[in-house]
Amino acid sequence: MTDLLRCAVLDDYQGAATTLADWSPLAGRVEVVTYTDHLSHEDRLAARLADFDIVVTLRERITFPASLLDRLPRLKLLVASGMRNSVIDYAAATRNGVTVCGTGSSSTPPVELTWALLLGLARGIVTENTALRAEGPWQSTIGADLHGSRLGLLGLGKIGSRVAQVGLAFGMDVVAWSQNLTAERAAEVGVARAASKEELLAGSDFVSVHLALGERTRGLIGAAELALMRPSAYLVNTSRAALVDQDALLKALHAGTIAGAGIDVFDVEPLPHDHPLRTAPRLLATPHLGYVTRSNYATYYGEAVEDIRAFLDGSPVRVLPLP
Repeated sequence: MTDLLRCAVLDDYQGAATTLADWSPLAGRVEVVTYTDHLSHEDRLAARLADFDIVVTLRERITFPASLLDRLPRLKLLVASGMRNSVIDYAAATRNGVTVCGTGSSSTPPVELTWALLLGLARGIVTENTALRAEGPWQSTIGADLHGSRLGLLGLGKIGSRVAQVGLAFGMDVVAWSQNLTAERAAEVGVARAASKEELLAGSDFVSVHLALGERTRGLIGAAELALMRPSAYLVNTSRAALVDQDALLKALHAGTIAGAGIDVFDVEPLPHDHPLRTAPRLLATPHLGYVTRSNYATYYGEAVEDIRAFLDGSPVRVLPLP
């Protein structure tokens, strides 16, 4: 090739794409341009990407519907981190001659963040740290005990089962439920299978959500389900925002019908500055950090380089969607 192809790396908030991966294998073939801001308006995205042949997008931060892909005639390769992406119109990509490739992704970071949120809630970490720094009251919260309490897991897959193992190490009574979970599978992980979602919610001191988003799970926890939880119970969601009815959760937090929630995922991301979740009581929230670790980013961007090089060599790898 005599002319450099152009590659846009989107939503690189921390400026990590070119520091955590070696892009030198593409030298002389590809010009890489990184963007640290987020564009959600389709017209602005179309204008930004009009002159790029390759786009690297992180997880599901940017939606690629047919209406956008149809406006990018120069685009030939779209690399998305992870091997599943629900916000890319694959049929439109194919119609436009765009190859879509993925990368590896570790389940360890979301497991660890789940416990960061759960422990932060249980021991009032943010409240006490804020007070200490502001010379406020010396102790104002009373922590919730993990040992001997019940941890209810909605979902016992790759992430949920590892969360369960940590709970067991803390001496918690761990139960799990999902629509397809069997007692045998639960026993393999060393936990009990709850008879129903309702039983799990009513009997747990901590509830953590680890389910894939689909038609059967969308809105799985709404007002009726939140009403089943104990006033002393906490809810943690590091999976997908649409699994929990956001308006119902806000009402429960304001009413104090649950003790608190730890949330890493939102219906709209980045969360608007005036969004009510930013000021909700009893809420410990993080800006979708579940997958954001050095090792995961090194995998994302390192394998993105591999995807690009393989595509240029005529043998694409990790092609999406998966069969």
